[in-house]
Amino acid sequence: MAVPTALSRRAPHQGSGPEGASSVTDMEEDEGERELLLQRGELLALGSQLKEALDTYAAALRLGPVQPGRLGTLVDALLLSYRARQGIAPVRPQPGGQQGPEFSCPGCRGFLGEPVTAPCGHSYCRRCLRGELLSSCRFCQQALSFRAPEDRTESRPSVVLNQLAEKWFPAQSHRAKALNRLGELLRRGHFGEAQGAIVETMKSEPDDLLLRVYRAELYAGRLEFKAALHDLNVVLSRLPFWPEGYFRKAKVLQDSSFVDDALQLYLQCLALDEGFAPAKLAVEKILCDLLSPVPENVKEGLKESVWSSLQHTRSKLFVLGSGMEESCHLQPSSQQNSEVPKASKRTVIRDLDQAEYIQELNLVEKHAKEDGLKRVSSEPLLSGQERGALLKRKLSISDQDLVMCDDRTKHKKQGTIDGDAAYSRLSQTVPEDLIDASDFECALCMRLFFEPVTIPCGHSFCKKCLERCLDHAPQCPLCKESLTEYLASRKYNVTQLLEALIIKYLPDELSERRRIYDEEIAELSNLTKNVPVFVCTMAYPTVPCPLHVFEPRYRLMIRRSMETGTRQFGMCISDPQKIFADYGCMLQIRNVHFLHDGRSIVDTVGGKRFRVLQRLMKDGYCTADIEYLEDIKVEDEEEMHKLQELHDLVYSQACSWFQNLRTKFRSQILHHFGSMPEREENIQVMPNGPAWCWWLLAVLPVDRRYQLSVLSMMSVQERLIKLQHILTYFSRNQSK
Repeated sequence: MAVPTALSRRAPHQGSGPEGASSVTDMEEDEGERELLLQRGELLALGSQLKEALDTYAAALRLGPVQPGRLGTLVDALLLSYRARQGIAPVRPQPGGQQGPEFSCPGCRGFLGEPVTAPCGHSYCRRCLRGELLSSCRFCQQALSFRAPEDRTESRPSVVLNQLAEKWFPAQSHRAKALNRLGELLRRGHFGEAQGAIVETMKSEPDDLLLRVYRAELYAGRLEFKAALHDLNVVLSRLPFWPEGYFRKAKVLQDSSFVDDALQLYLQCLALDEGFAPAKLAVEKILCDLLSPVPENVKEGLKESVWSSLQHTRSKLFVLGSGMEESCHLQPSSQQNSEVPKASKRTVIRDLDQAEYIQELNLVEKHAKEDGLKRVSSEPLLSGQERGALLKRKLSISDQDLVMCDDRTKHKKQGTIDGDAAYSRLSQTVPEDLIDASDFECALCMRLFFEPVTIPCGHSFCKKCLERCLDHAPQCPLCKESLTEYLASRKYNVTQLLEALIIKYLPDELSERRRIYDEEIAELSNLTKNVPVFVCTMAYPTVPCPLHVFEPRYRLMIRRSMETGTRQFGMCISDPQKIFADYGCMLQIRNVHFLHDGRSIVDTVGGKRFRVLQRLMKDGYCTADIEYLEDIKVEDEEEMHKLQELHDLVYSQACSWFQNLRTKFRSQILHHFGSMPEREENIQVMPNGPAWCWWLLAVLPVDRRYQLSVLSMMSVQERLIKLQHILTYFSRNQSK
């Protein structure tokens, strides 16, 4: 399908005006047109019209480069088609929990060696987090971002989980640490030292599959691609449903310029595990290269036969999108390698005709001898000798690169991970004599972990215990490492694996711990006994009262009010003899804005009035047993008529006083307290009387003791008379 004329690239701009302005206009128009094409391509891909989608994406790339992430919808559509043809059921981790047996890493599905807990609360082996295999959590899809980019390399194991792993699975833990040290040598490029360690270890464990994976990484680092593929083929023959194996093999093939084979294996990896983000990113980059136009200088440097072959390569991609063939045989793109077209025989897709295969191999050798083309990709340029050696490696690789897939194809419809048991070698049970409740004690409360949280330094605490410590200082209570950034993020996510182990192995202890917690919450939820009291300022029913909370004791008080669900606490002014006054007002929390250092801005509004019966203390803040106050209702009609007249008179007087204020003062009052409430039709319908009375009392500049006396009144008539006296006094001053 040809791209509509309206969406194709225009002729150069011929308008008037300065040349610079014209260029800027062209660029802006190109960007807008490219965005429209990308959106159209996404819609076509979502509609499974892959051939048209590829045409549209190619047209967009002719207008300029795009980020690989914009091709995500296209990759999903190609993956859906590939999975349907291959009959592969994806393996999806269940959201919300730690999947698999104890100490099974959800990333590589091997042993959870040196477990590291991510900020989201899910735990992975240190090997997975140190490499490039995981960019987001397999369960919650949150980015596995630590405090700084280097923290992924230096991520520290969870102390409690690591101790449990060493106690319950000593052999696997020792092996995991040795392999992690080997992986660190390879990451730093110390190939000689890594090779010695691999050779020495394989003497005692010749069948260790993970050692073969590391050896393949060593070979790939030395550009010994054939040897690397041999080791990966052995691994995949034993683990035919291990997505990481296909990803690693695809990387080796891509590095050796077999981009077509690499693309197929990346899709195979995603077909088994659609959450394998690095594989999806690799597919997006390959598609960007295949769909992007070849620069003119590259095109001029190519022989006509090679250029035709490259065009044929790109057309194969469009065949895949059109669905006219069962599969697609892709050659390296001009962006990845403009040297020569390659051919390889594979069992994952439809085999080539033998004569065609031999003919293409001869064409490869001919072009290699005659043209001696240089690579035009981002890979390092090779000398003639290296290029010849690489070509030999490619020709020897092509006949065996995917021989193990025949066996995988026989079982692919199962959609299971049959080979993972051989890889992980995990014991499914833990000896009962090794289970000790003291291994699961919080170092702060010395009780069983309840909602355990693991912080960046690796230490674990009960969530409530950690929050109370951070109220006083942004440091780890044990190692004193700074937790300033951790406090700012406020992501106190429960460590899923640690909680799952407690639920499984210590159900009785957990039940008792939960009972104690529920009793504490019930006590805190009582709004007449031990009610938390904030000793600060005057508060009134229906009137907003914003608070800046910075003291540790009040941080704890506000947090408990939120956790219990009451979202309420009392507010009283201080009293030199009694600590706080006899009367106060309940405040309802509407919103809490936490600052990066633990302080908070709390938006509250006044609720019920109360009288203090008994003063108490709890964890540093004041509490009280209280009784609530309500206005005494007037029953006699004549008295009610007089009360209504008094109400209307005082209300008019209040409005007149407020309107006569200076503009500056009036604006400040409106900004802080809002507008004056409207007059109610029934002045006795509310237990605290008319709302405008409390608003007026809050804004009037009178002594707090006088305000407190009005707050304590249970008669609307007495309250109105008091307000009338105050307004009369201030109105006289205004007239002067």
